[in-house]
Amino acid sequence: MMFRNARNLSTHVAALVHPDLDPASYTMLLMVANEGPLRGMDLADRTGLDKSTVSRQIATLVDLELLERAPDPDDGRARRIQLSDLGQERLERVRAERRKHLHGQFASWSTQDLADLARLLGKLNQTS
Repeated sequence: MMFRNARNLSTHVAALVHPDLDPASYTMLLMVANEGPLRGMDLADRTGLDKSTVSRQIATLVDLELLERAPDPDDGRARRIQLSDLGQERLERVRAERRKHLHGQFASWSTQDLADLARLLGKLNQTS
């Protein structure tokens, strides 16, 4: 149930960022947002996806104006991808809405319940 809810949430949030954004590309957008400008090869390595798959997702994100290509300062022949201004704005808006929603969901939880959840999620993430 938890994984189904997470998948549904990812689909919903991706659509809030852009109606044509799929959850897999949303995940890639988040990676670029969290790690900063990256080369396509770096994204392929970090996601474990084929370079051609990553290249198609990058192209889609650029077409949706959520990412942009920029020169790689370390290699004049290469390009990095980074969030566009629109991508940054949309992600910030969706993250703010998500925080507000989560705050409402957890408002009635005790401090101990929240501490237990944090501990158990940490434990789950260590074993993954």
